Amino acid sequence: MARHMEPLTEQQAAGMYDVQRWAQEREEALDRELQATYRSLSDTVSSDALISPYPDTAAYMAHMSLAISNLSSLEAFVRQADALRLQTLHRLPQVLTARQAARCFLAVADYSQRLRALSSLWLARPRQDQPNQPGAGGRLFHP
Repeated sequence: MARHMEPLTEQQAAGMYDVQRWAQEREEALDRELQATYRSLSDTVSSDALISPYPDTAAYMAHMSLAISNLSSLEAFVRQADALRLQTLHRLPQVLTARQAARCFLAVADYSQRLRALSSLWLARPRQDQPNQPGAGGRLFHP
């Protein structure tokens, strides 16, 4: 992003460093929360109460309830990550000039568009487990 902006003053550079540090601390906290939620969800769905061919109904329902709660935690995580993204974007105009902030937001939009395009290409790629997809030329795809 720095290549899209005009040079920063020392005060702006310090402000950007503070915003970056602030966001990174919150990202790390969200990451720890996400990892704990993944572990809990993994433990819940791999529980013997869900695998047994004749599950104890009460234990099964308790584990399903816990799994649903963990999925709700994942939903809350996504909301928190989006809120962090918005808070970070709202802090930039406090540090940058209007022109610098506009260029920064344009760079973020361009980056986001490229990331969506890359994601679409990734999802449309031929897969190893589906070797004879149309357009694959009848050949096996081996990356």
